[in-house]
Amino acid sequence: MNIVIREAGLGDEHRLAAVGAASFLESYAGDLSVDDILAHCAGQHSAIFYEDWLIGGEARLWLAEAAEGRAPVGYLVMTAPDVPLADLGSGDVEIKRIYVLHPFQGEKVGWALMKTALDAARRTGKTRALVGVYGKNELAIAFYKKVGFIVVGERKFRVGATLHDDLILALGL
Repeated sequence: MNIVIREAGLGDEHRLAAVGAASFLESYAGDLSVDDILAHCAGQHSAIFYEDWLIGGEARLWLAEAAEGRAPVGYLVMTAPDVPLADLGSGDVEIKRIYVLHPFQGEKVGWALMKTALDAARRTGKTRALVGVYGKNELAIAFYKKVGFIVVGERKFRVGATLHDDLILALGL
């Protein structure tokens, strides 16, 4: 499959919301309660939520699109870090989200998104990338470890009405 990676901009919020909600449902149906999934997606994967990131200027977002037809199949969000680590510094950046629709996993879409974001972080002088991941998401954890991330902490993460255990991983840049 031919994939194009491009930086997202204002006007892409509906594409991001569609991929975010679909990917979240694909990943967590059968693991989390439907009420929590729907509540999370209604807030955290709304077009307005993504529009705020795109307008705010503190986040960078990249879209992965199928070359033919330009349908969105994944994305990555990079922001200033918002994780409970005592040693956060100006050289840190957080990969806030990286979502790829299941039919495109295994096609190196996640790798392409991650490489694009990490290269951009290095160009701006960042020295460490952080990511929070649901502690039971073994597929995502394996991906991050393959990239070179290591576990450096834990946090609680709310999905709907339920708190879950997340791991915090770090990668030196």
